[in-house]
Amino acid sequence: MPKLTIAAALLVLAALVGTMTYTGYLVIGVLADQLGTGRVIAGLLLGGLFARFPWITQGKLRIVSLLPVPVRRPLIVSLLALCLLSFLSRGDYVPAVFAGLSAAFLLTFPWLRRAVFGRMKSSFFKFASDQNSPTSADDTVIEGEFREKKD
Repeated sequence: MPKLTIAAALLVLAALVGTMTYTGYLVIGVLADQLGTGRVIAGLLLGGLFARFPWITQGKLRIVSLLPVPVRRPLIVSLLALCLLSFLSRGDYVPAVFAGLSAAFLLTFPWLRRAVFGRMKSSFFKFASDQNSPTSADDTVIEGEFREKKD
């Protein structure tokens, strides 16, 4: 049974990678259409905008980019919304579904990462922690104690 779940997880991951790759192709196409340039120039503009470079300051390695961290995700989601509206206005529904799925994944990714990795971490480190500990690392699990009443 574990082989089946690993295979299913790999299939879902492959589908997600394919969806995000095709959506990137669509975003570059819409951006090239809006700017009136070719796909290569639009791709280079997006690559330069989102690129991060190593930088050594005060003896420490740092990563610098043109965009600050809080701006990246909203900018990507707004680009996907632009693509979604562009496709819906033209009547192209299949590319609009891909853009919508990618936007939904980007919006739910922080919650999904906390939920999945929190559960994995709590299951891996359960044996290292105290077994009688009243606090649980998983906030979605309701713990209760039941006692049988004697007559």
